[in-house]
Amino acid sequence: MENIKRVLSYTRRAIDDYEMIQEGDKIAVGVSAGKDSLTLLCAMAALRRFYPKKFELCAITVDMGFDGSDFSSIQKLCDELDVPYTVVPTQISKIIFDVRKEKNPCSLCAKMRRGALHTAAKELGCTSVALGHHFDDVVETFMLNLFYEGRLGCFQPVTYLSRMDIRLIRPMIYMPEKDVRYFANNAELPVMKSPCPADGNTQREEMKQLIRKLDRENKGLRYRIFGALQRGNIDGFKEVGNMQGIKNYAEDDE
Repeated sequence: MENIKRVLSYTRRAIDDYEMIQEGDKIAVGVSAGKDSLTLLCAMAALRRFYPKKFELCAITVDMGFDGSDFSSIQKLCDELDVPYTVVPTQISKIIFDVRKEKNPCSLCAKMRRGALHTAAKELGCTSVALGHHFDDVVETFMLNLFYEGRLGCFQPVTYLSRMDIRLIRPMIYMPEKDVRYFANNAELPVMKSPCPADGNTQREEMKQLIRKLDRENKGLRYRIFGALQRGNIDGFKEVGNMQGIKNYAEDDE
């Protein structure tokens, strides 16, 4: 698959730096059918062939219950990658928009999706769930927490859920979104547009635009924010090795 080596250079490094994979793991990739999760799926399928610690892989999609959802193209990709695929049917969309009529649905929706995903992974005997958060997600989440909650924090590279006895891993935390987009486009991944009515009208999208503007005015801002997370040992991030590759990205024109 074209450009998979570049994707692997980011994911392999993060996996090694944070010891995300253990011998004998069974890892479920959470597949939303967006560019991020499909890129992660391809990376994990490629890594499985040569990584020194042997692991099993499967893919799980939480079907939100929107009318007309069709995941046959994702099934086809999983068949090509030799990855077992499970679709978990839910009524999350109807609960959020029809029953509760949420005006700010993102938090509740994310909580319900996570619950369905983690439960399905546990039922399939998985030890870990891999999520497709990338470099820009890290920076945006940090800034969202700072702006709207007044705290220094982010999601962790590796999180252990003691109640479920399962780990969450985020192998793409070093990978810039523009590289994710480039790979997904060139590999012609079957990316599905989100049917959610709130898509593109969120605080995260506003923060993305703000960071983009600030980064144009202050070259390398995203890299420095990411570096602050590492140097501050915030939420499990740690300063490791030479991050020049990511720095070069952050200082590139977009």
